[in-house]
Order: sequence, then structure tokens, then C-alpha cells
Amino acid sequence: MHAVRFHEHGDIDVLKYEEAPQPKIQAHEVLVKVKACALNHLDLWLRQGVGDWQLPLPHIVGSDISGEVAEVGSQVKRVKAGERVLLCPGISCGQCEMCFKGLDSACRSYTLFGVFVDGGYAEYVKSPEVNVVRIPGDLSFDEAAAVPLVFLTAWHMLFTRAQLKPGEDVLVIGGGSGVGSAAIQIAKSVGARVIATVGADWKLEKARALGADEVINHSQQSISGEVRRFTGKRGADVIVEHVGAAIWEECFNSLATYGRLVTCGVTSGGEVKLNLQGLFGRQRTILGSFMGGKAEMLEALKFIARGNLKAVIDSAFPLREAAAAQRKMESREFFGKILLHP
Repeated sequence: MHAVRFHEHGDIDVLKYEEAPQPKIQAHEVLVKVKACALNHLDLWLRQGVGDWQLPLPHIVGSDISGEVAEVGSQVKRVKAGERVLLCPGISCGQCEMCFKGLDSACRSYTLFGVFVDGGYAEYVKSPEVNVVRIPGDLSFDEAAAVPLVFLTAWHMLFTRAQLKPGEDVLVIGGGSGVGSAAIQIAKSVGARVIATVGADWKLEKARALGADEVINHSQQSISGEVRRFTGKRGADVIVEHVGAAIWEECFNSLATYGRLVTCGVTSGGEVKLNLQGLFGRQRTILGSFMGGKAEMLEALKFIARGNLKAVIDSAFPLREAAAAQRKMESREFFGKILLHP
């Protein structure tokens, strides 16, 4: 099969479109012919190298995958060849206490497609049967690939971690990102008032079209100043944050008393300062969030199947142009998901 792999960590030029062995499935696995794979910032970090992570090399990244079942193992009963499917991005053991509780991403062996196993930058990928989900409704392969990681992440952040309630004010950082565009829609769907930030004027109306009640251009305006203005100086009840150091202080200063800041990423750096007096004096909460469970993915898919939530797609590239797709992601000149087509 053809795949995009890297044999060493580095800049975009380490990505190679080349022949690679087609995966061989075991009895409990499913072979999927990839129809679309969505990019995530994780792909860039893995290509560059992440701390002490020792990835198998050469390596294929890509966590958001949709496709058609090509082959099933002898013990697979739930899906059959020819079905249209998407893959839940997180792989866990399914047997530990955390997995039994539905907290898949707290499993000690948890990984993602494209991290310690090969991912979707390829013509074929293998998956445990438990991760294979039939594409609901009339979603296209592109729409299905644009859903899993970002909607699962945003769902887990807003409901499981931040315990969002109807009527609350929610600040979504980076409304043009995958997680941001999902969070705007999810928060709005339960009656929250949504304030979103974007980094360019051309993204303002796109964020409003997704349901944002107010939009801030964080490259030109003060996030905390605008949030105070929109909320009558009260602040946001919930903040969805995935950028890190560059906007941390502005986010913290935007929190209401008893507000909850939930964070899932560090695209601008992970070292931040924390004003403890502002934390305990205002009885604020800071929450970490990482992915989510398969049950949460299925809950989100119900809303997507009904059209209440929609995948946001920016553009698509042929698999052989994966380097160009990653360059676009690095440029930040996009709104929604960037896709690859094998």
C-alpha cells in the first residue's frame, strides 16, 4: 500500500510518500480501507518528536479516520466487509478499572491511532473491533473523519470535566480550530451563551455561523477585557482552552467566581504562572482534560446523526500532499479540519 511515513523526527521534509507493508489483522481486528484522514496538531508534534516518547520507526501518524471495512478477523462479529465506518481514536485495554468505568483515556495502556500504533496517513489501517463504529446517517467519509477526536475531546471537556449547565457563559479559545469549532456547537446545543476567540478577522463570521454569540479577535483585542464587557464584568463560567502559555493569563483573568477553566493542549507552550490568590479567593477551578471515552463518542454521534452538530471542514489534500496539508496547519490559515484522501 501507499502511506506517508517518517523514518526520523524533524521538519516537514521528513515526511515520505512511499510503499509500506499492508497491515495484517489478528482475530479481533478489522482492516479498514481509508477514505479520509483528518489532521490534528498531534500529527505535527509526533513528526517533530515528543519528549521521551519512543515511536516505532518508520511511523505513520493520523488519529481521525473513516473508511470502508476491507477484511475482518475470525472473532469479529459486529461489523462486516463493505460497511462504512469511522474509528474511535483512542485505544485502551478494555479490562482495567478505568476502562470498566468508561474512563478510557485514563487507562494505563491508552494510546491513539498514529501514536504508538500506525495511523491513517495510509491506504489501509488496522483497528480493534471495539473501535470500529458504523458511520451514522448520511455522513460523508470526509464528515466522518472530521468528527472523532475533536468532538470527543470537546464533549469530555464541557460535560465530563467542566459539568457545563444550560444558560452558563462559555468562552471558547480558538474557535477556528477543530476542538474550538466543536466546542462552540456543543455548548450552544445545550443553551449556553458562547463567546469565541479567533485569530483573524476573516474567521469572525465563521465562528458566528457556528453559533457563537460574541466573537473576539485575540490578535487585536484583549480577551479578558472583551469577556468582562460581554458579561457585565462577571466573567465566563466555563473556559475551553487548548493553547497554553500564550493566552493563559488572559484566560485566567476571564474566569468568573466559581468559574471552571478546562484545558487540553499546549500548542504555545506548557509552562504557565498561576495566581493562587486569584484561584482560591474567587473559588475558581482548573481542570485538565484528555480525550474521552467510547461512550462519550457514541453520545456525540447521536447529535451529529440528527444534524444538531456538524463537522467543520476547511480543505482536503491528496495523501501524497500530506506535507502541504501540514504546512497549512502550521500556518493557522484554516478554519475547521484539514483532510487527506488516500
